[in-house]
Amino acid sequence: MKRIHFILGLGLLLCACSPQWQETEIDGYRQITQKGGATLGVNSAPLLTRGGFVFKDLNRNGSLDVYEDWRQPAEKRAQDLASQLSIEEIAGLMLYSGHQSVPADTITDRQRKFLEEDNLRAVLVTSVASPEVAARWNNRVQAFVEGLGHGIPANNSSDPRNEPRATAEFNAGSGGHISLWPTPLGFAATFDPGTVRTFGMIASSEYRALGIATALSPQIDLATEPRWSRFSGTFGEDPDLDIAMTRAYVEGFQTTEDSPDGWGGRSVYAMVKHWPSGGPEEGGRDAHYSYGKYAVYPGGNFEMHLRPFTEGAFRIQGGTRSASAVMPYYTISYGADPSGRNVGNSYNHFLISGLLREIHGFNGVVCTDWNITKDNNAVEAFDGKCWGVENLTEAERHYQAILAGVDQFGGNNDKGPVLEAYSMWAREYGEKNARERFEQSAVRLLMNSFRTGLFENPYTDPAIAVKVVGNAAFMEAGFSAQRRSVVMLKNRDATLQQLQAFSSEKPEPQSVSKVYVPKRRIPQNRRMFGFGGDAPERIDWPVDTALVRKYFTWADTPEEADFALVLIEGPDGGSGYDVRDREQGGNGYVPISLQYRPYKADHARAVSLAGGDPKENFTNRSYKGKTVTTANESDLDLVIRTRKEMGDKPVVLCVRLSKPFVPAEVEPYADVLFVHFGVQNQVLLDLAGRLFEPSGLLPMQLPADMRTVEEQEEDVPHDMRPYVDADGHSYDFAFGMNWNGVIDDHRVRQYRK
Repeated sequence: MKRIHFILGLGLLLCACSPQWQETEIDGYRQITQKGGATLGVNSAPLLTRGGFVFKDLNRNGSLDVYEDWRQPAEKRAQDLASQLSIEEIAGLMLYSGHQSVPADTITDRQRKFLEEDNLRAVLVTSVASPEVAARWNNRVQAFVEGLGHGIPANNSSDPRNEPRATAEFNAGSGGHISLWPTPLGFAATFDPGTVRTFGMIASSEYRALGIATALSPQIDLATEPRWSRFSGTFGEDPDLDIAMTRAYVEGFQTTEDSPDGWGGRSVYAMVKHWPSGGPEEGGRDAHYSYGKYAVYPGGNFEMHLRPFTEGAFRIQGGTRSASAVMPYYTISYGADPSGRNVGNSYNHFLISGLLREIHGFNGVVCTDWNITKDNNAVEAFDGKCWGVENLTEAERHYQAILAGVDQFGGNNDKGPVLEAYSMWAREYGEKNARERFEQSAVRLLMNSFRTGLFENPYTDPAIAVKVVGNAAFMEAGFSAQRRSVVMLKNRDATLQQLQAFSSEKPEPQSVSKVYVPKRRIPQNRRMFGFGGDAPERIDWPVDTALVRKYFTWADTPEEADFALVLIEGPDGGSGYDVRDREQGGNGYVPISLQYRPYKADHARAVSLAGGDPKENFTNRSYKGKTVTTANESDLDLVIRTRKEMGDKPVVLCVRLSKPFVPAEVEPYADVLFVHFGVQNQVLLDLAGRLFEPSGLLPMQLPADMRTVEEQEEDVPHDMRPYVDADGHSYDFAFGMNWNGVIDDHRVRQYRK
């Protein structure tokens, strides 16, 4: 039970005429609300009063320090606290934890160590058992660190956590563990920044209820390379659409509506990624691995890739004005540094201190991507990502990154290498200069905790978390957005209008079409980042059969069906590297395919644009003439087989895409073709049953063939030959259909090239 009482001025108040404040005991902390003043959350810190207001004495010195005074500007408070911190404490602020799952509300011994011994305060939260558990775990963490040193709160963060699960079922009266929204590429398909801003406002309220104040998002890389495995995390290939979506996302997350400067207790600060864009990866290979370390600019479009940052994230309309943090990508932006130095972006002084800070005026936090200072043991290994500085020690890598302008190190729980970097700086530039440089980073890092109100109240009420996170209204808003993210590419002779589904208007079972849903071979899931292990291959229904029966009559065979509903994935064309090729005498580099059938790269470059690795004795990473087999070629076989089994009866095909694909292999076999970027299966059934009208548009081109994929330039948008179907429709950027035909609305006219 909560106990509420009023402190009227006995002991703490300075005079009998002082205002009242209300104190409420919640989950291991006391919440103090005061008229005209900040709401405080406190566990063990003593309280001070000045001018009839209450403050927390976080460093327990009996005085009201500037950093403890919530009436002072955030920057002034950050400067005051930074000046009080030891180098060991500043080093802790410059750490960002590895991934922390929260299966229970207890703090682990490992977490206690990095919070207390290493002074770490930036914690990356992954999976949580429930909103209630997450809130209670946050409260335990905050109570623990409140009793340490200067009482600096933990600033918990999250990668995107609102993306949909195909098997989740929605109904208007139910909630969930968190609201489910489109993927970033799905948001792009809505072509509606307003939807993205609404998402940011809702998701940020859920984050804060969970005890999370930092979003490691959005991913605003301009996805001009169609083979890149992280394409799905972007807003697509068009810079103008990317800019609009970025502004809306950052504004939605960071803005506390009733605050004069936009910042407050409902703000979640955004860490935009990845500067200066990981989009133009050579051959589509990803920089989580050494074989994908190079971003290239054959079209001379380096400056275009900066626009989502410089015109989007750094120029938002809300009071917060700019995203608060930036994460550089692992890549070596090959040839971008005028000095000719090719090192990972976080080690590049020109890209961080020169371009980002001096030219574009960004003074927020720069945090590295995870594990850039660790050793890399093999070209194909998922371990350290120290591209271009492989010959340095871990401490030397920290030093080089700080010299470049970095403030924080993702995935490092250990203050030791940061302290060694400080000693290196002091030896080279003097102790005073080293202290000034490290305090500069401390101020930037502390600013984000002051602006989001964590120093006043880092706690969260578990009961409120249960009510807020995934509530029915939020779930409905997310589900509606998912509906708007699906793109209809084909509806031959108005096929869907002739099918009958259950609805309030047509409840009679005899009017309902019979549907055949073929089982799909689900190949082994090769996890890109190595998390969770591989899921074994299996043959199963691609959608819950009981869910299908809520819409249509189930048919066990094609013969008894009125139409077929086929659900498949886009081609899984590999990562661009194969150890078997290397073991057989090749260089290890192979094509990434966007088609289902085996692909031979006859039109690839004979000589790669970039190359070189300490573990390789060559620099040419070309894969010209090599063949790759897609992991899910069986999806194409399924479509062809179903077409044959159905004869003249309709085939409705739904393809989930994480990046572009070559539609030529499947489109001729489908009467209706939908593509989506990750939605609940219920959305697809609603669409097949015509419970809403499709409105999504392609946020990227779909190529005519793999030759145009090979011939496009990695840094150039809209430079492929789009596929043209039998009806003469070009599957180009901003193409989509509704029940009346090709969509030509204000969105198309604004963004179509």
